Amino acid sequence: MIKFVLMVNKMGQTRVSSYYEWLPIPERVALEAEVVRRCFSRSELQCSFFEFRGYKIIYRRYASLFFIVGVDSSDEENELGMLEFIHCLVETLDKYFQSVCELDIMFNLEKTHFILDEMVMNGCVCEANRDNILKPLQLMDKVSANDDAGFGSKSL
Repeated sequence: MIKFVLMVNKMGQTRVSSYYEWLPIPERVALEAEVVRRCFSRSELQCSFFEFRGYKIIYRRYASLFFIVGVDSSDEENELGMLEFIHCLVETLDKYFQSVCELDIMFNLEKTHFILDEMVMNGCVCEANRDNILKPLQLMDKVSANDDAGFGSKSL
């Protein structure tokens, strides 16, 4: 079961964090700082997962962003399956934003969270089909485009 998902840039700034179990804010901040420091200190020759503080940490770097997933270490969660989940998340973001970058995530945080929420529910990966994940978001974009064009507003 997934406990948290983080998207962090190369400078260690958290861009997106989503927790699937309750942790107080000071614990989240400390956990994120330590996990990010550990991920940054690992060389590219080391594997992309390690155990830390009762979590299995699975991470992958894409361009300037690290995508980090923490799962319960007592679960028999497949690390390679989590790497596949990270890759699917990046591909989905890439398809929606047409070549996603850190700025897309920063300026469209609600859409990024929406995509993540479509993929993960209560810590379990529930959807991995990009078209199914993006369909509700594309419908919302279409509705908001119609509203912006004046089709959805009534004038008196």
